[in-house]
Amino acid sequence: MHDELRAICDDYWDATLRASPTFATLIGDHRFDDRIEDFSAAGEDAERATLLALRARAAVVDPATLDGTERVTHGLLLHEIDDRVRMIDLATTELRSDQMDGPAAGYLVSAPQLAAGSPDSADALLRRLEQLGGALDTAAERFLAGAARGRTPARLAVTRTISMIDGYLASSLDADVFVGIAAPPDWPGEAAWRDRLRAVARDAIRPGFARHRAVLAERLLPVARPDDRAGLCWLDDGAELYDALVGSYTSLALGAEAIHAIGLEEIEQRLPAEYAEVGGRELGLTDPGAVLAHLRTDPALRYTSETEILEVARAALGRAAAAMGQWFGRLPQAACRIEPVPAAVAADSPAAYYFPPTSDGSRPGTYFVNTHEPAGKNRFEAESIAFHEAIPGHHLQLAIASELDGLPAFRTMGMGNTAYVEGWGLYAERLADEMGLYSGDLDRLGMLAADSWRAGRLVADTGLHALGWSRQRTIDWFTANTPVADDEIAVEVDRYVAIPGQAVSYKLGQREIFRLRDRARTALGDAFDIAAFHDVVLGSGGVTLPVLATLVDEWIAAPR
Repeated sequence: MHDELRAICDDYWDATLRASPTFATLIGDHRFDDRIEDFSAAGEDAERATLLALRARAAVVDPATLDGTERVTHGLLLHEIDDRVRMIDLATTELRSDQMDGPAAGYLVSAPQLAAGSPDSADALLRRLEQLGGALDTAAERFLAGAARGRTPARLAVTRTISMIDGYLASSLDADVFVGIAAPPDWPGEAAWRDRLRAVARDAIRPGFARHRAVLAERLLPVARPDDRAGLCWLDDGAELYDALVGSYTSLALGAEAIHAIGLEEIEQRLPAEYAEVGGRELGLTDPGAVLAHLRTDPALRYTSETEILEVARAALGRAAAAMGQWFGRLPQAACRIEPVPAAVAADSPAAYYFPPTSDGSRPGTYFVNTHEPAGKNRFEAESIAFHEAIPGHHLQLAIASELDGLPAFRTMGMGNTAYVEGWGLYAERLADEMGLYSGDLDRLGMLAADSWRAGRLVADTGLHALGWSRQRTIDWFTANTPVADDEIAVEVDRYVAIPGQAVSYKLGQREIFRLRDRARTALGDAFDIAAFHDVVLGSGGVTLPVLATLVDEWIAAPR
């Protein structure tokens, strides 16, 4: 690789991990285990200066001196730096008091995945955790500063964060998620170290969370936006914020009105015919509205136990793992395990999520399944969720990315563009049907339900943040147009309020991957190879959608 570009990429990755040391530990890089995130404005100013210096170095590199892969790296590097600088300039940290992307939620969700890489790493993690309360204090100061200048948070997001903290503080010290951090294997000092962890949790972490909760409840909640003004459009700079966030998550120049229209087209024109076809076979119902109502209200379609949820997920993952060799030329070396979402955060967490494997091999990819209140969760959605989060979805994509040779770390270990990553996950749900992985038509209805869900997000997210919809209007629209269970709809809508723009990335990314596949199939005819196409899509890490289109076009044009 071009020497100077490689050096810039390495320096950029180091700067990224220094700014996000918890993420560094999660991916198995233990150089920053003694550090914690700096949420202060001064800390972000310093990060901004570092990024701009890196950008200046990268701008000097002449693309004409680079090969094709290096040009992609160069473009992605500039894109990531510009995107991060814009988020700093827009002070998005001031609005992160939410249950999805906020620091309190982030620390609670990531703690069960942390592992000490060595005795030195274990001691360093203790030093980090001693600083956790202070980090939360700093974050709270940013929230209050934003509110003081009119950037108030949504009340429902603050309330859900308080609920998460309450769940943590109510847990016993022995069950504390931070006390359970994994020790180095076969380490004689583990018992003494874990006693120190308990002391840090008792004397520093829990008091820090309690202080954070007090600020949220006593100072932020009273000035928070009510549920009928939950979207960003109710802030003075909300339109600018929303456009920037949508662009960041999707890498596309699509306005809110266009995105809203795409969602309505999917819900009203494309999906009803599929519901009629599959619903007629499985339920004897051909009216799409009747199919949705049946899926939403039939108690026989709900789970009866946490064990059942995990069993269905494991069976689906097993079938997918056995079949993937026929559809992909490149396969991941890292395994994928299934774990329940930690009980302390399950009530306010989504149905499932995925953590990629560590770079040092200490942890495989992990598919987290939410087993909280099984009677409120739909049995028919389980397989599509498994295929999205694990195989052929996120595990396949992210594990393969982490194992790519010859690319800088920000392309292999970074999370990548959201529309690419989540678009692949949603594409994988439909691909799973082509692979013959669904157990039957009821589970295919789950696939359609998931597609309705993601198409509905285009309407709901833009409705909330650009059109001024209330929380209740958004819930009512979702109830009328998707089969998502009532309890899940409320959690989902509150998620869209918490992380504006993120939800639209799934469907937009999926549509782009299918568009590129159709273009390749048309151009290549009998020479089209689905496994080779998938290898192109997955072979460069988490690229932006415009870069993905270029990669596919180059593959189409390449001699065979």
